[in-house]
Amino acid sequence: MTQATDERKPLFTARQLWQLALPLVLEQTLLVTVGMADTVMVSSVGEAAVSGISLVDQINVLLIQVFAALATGGAVVASQYLGRKDRESACRSARQLLYATFGIAAAVAAVVLAFNRRLLRLVFGNVDAAVMEAAETYFWLSALSYPVLAVYNAGAALFRSMGNSRVSLMASAIMNAINIGGNALLIYGLKWGVAGAGTATLLSRAVAGGMMLALLHHRGNPIYVERLLHVRWDGGILRAILRIGVPNGLENGMFQIGKLLVASLITSFGTASIAANAICNNVASMANIPGAALGLVLITVVGQCVGARDYREARRYTKVLMGATYISMGLTCAAIYLLAPRLVGFYAMPETTTGLALQVLRINCVLTAVFWPMSFSLPNSLRAAGDAKFTMVVSMLSMWICRVGMSYVLGAWLRLGLLGVWGAMQMDWVFRGAAFLVRFKGRAWETKKVIDNA
Repeated sequence: MTQATDERKPLFTARQLWQLALPLVLEQTLLVTVGMADTVMVSSVGEAAVSGISLVDQINVLLIQVFAALATGGAVVASQYLGRKDRESACRSARQLLYATFGIAAAVAAVVLAFNRRLLRLVFGNVDAAVMEAAETYFWLSALSYPVLAVYNAGAALFRSMGNSRVSLMASAIMNAINIGGNALLIYGLKWGVAGAGTATLLSRAVAGGMMLALLHHRGNPIYVERLLHVRWDGGILRAILRIGVPNGLENGMFQIGKLLVASLITSFGTASIAANAICNNVASMANIPGAALGLVLITVVGQCVGARDYREARRYTKVLMGATYISMGLTCAAIYLLAPRLVGFYAMPETTTGLALQVLRINCVLTAVFWPMSFSLPNSLRAAGDAKFTMVVSMLSMWICRVGMSYVLGAWLRLGLLGVWGAMQMDWVFRGAAFLVRFKGRAWETKKVIDNA
């Protein structure tokens, strides 16, 4: 009788879910403000600086998503091992994750440093000379931060897999403070402009990455790492990480490549559209904070449920967390809709740019509340169960057909400009959200396998 009761005991209490989710919401808020701080504070330098940083951030997001995809793979593997009560394998998976993410990020950084201007020209073509100069400076400084940012992402993912999101919140708070303080000193005090924003971001990421490595060395953690300089590869665990990380990386990478193509299209609409798009991306990202945070909770919770082979609980937790996602995002979107004039007004932009940004942002608030959670939070349950290939295929098809294809149809052919591009993006949400919902209601994702003998 006691054994049966123990088997039915929930893996996570409501309090544990709350303790995991709240720091992640705060962390995501801080991460968003890092990007917003750069753009708002650099806006005092001029429209070309804002546009240059915006263009580079399109590439940065692509690369960061690849690093985050590997981190997700490691978090899924670690979560499943913890759910199976196999601490030793969870620690080995942490080591392999750190090696893989740092190595890939260092290689990417070397390519960017070597081909800075050529890459920007390849992606964005001929843009205004002042915009290109700002973009080159910010891109070079961003590349230097890729390895430490990858380590930070890996460490944050590992702590989340342990059910401890307070650590990454603390690191994010320190990173945010260094970035904003550095911006104030270097942009306003020393008048470094774009170089000041890039340097502050580099320093903040370096500190956060170092903190994660130091904290992961504590044996008191459910997962810890030691003697990282004595490199030891574990092919089995690395393959398990890559089974999730590679499809997720391809999905995120192709998604961001599609966004880059769309960003290149936006450059043809003129500087006002580029700047308005940058403003909308920054402000709209605030609406996604609850969904992004709860999506990370889903990886930890569902991953541990699957490691324990308890799919009924995995479904139940998914429904509970998706309900919380819709409520929180609905409230956030309503607040942004009402405050949109003030939020857009923080950016020192001409009236034409501000008016366009306000129009796009308000439409986006309504559609985000309805379609975004199913498109981006729900698939994390599938990934946590090992169903990463399905999410990859759906996302890539949706991106190229809806977001990229329809952007050219609506934005360029029908001459709707930036409004058409954002409308195409929202069509993408509808398509992928419907596909993920159908998949979750079925049973195919329950047959996937990530770790051996799970």
